[in-house]
Amino acid sequence: MLKAAGSRKVVGTKQVLRALKAGTVAKVYVCSDADTFIYQQVVRSAEEAGVPCVRAASMKELGMICGVEVPTAAAGLLR
Repeated sequence: MLKAAGSRKVVGTKQVLRALKAGTVAKVYVCSDADTFIYQQVVRSAEEAGVPCVRAASMKELGMICGVEVPTAAAGLLR
């Protein structure tokens, strides 16, 4: 998943939304336990950009997979 991508990823809601707007994301991961507003915002932005959106299990797990020490609601693989 994200580990294989190495450094070609963005981590965090703001970074993912910014990258979606710039058109540099190939796939988005968003956590089902994220705040409802954040979850909907990321999913909607991914749909508008035509980027596949994968539901991740938990913010804690996604943070660990991304190599950050804090839970994260969203992450994206860069093109």
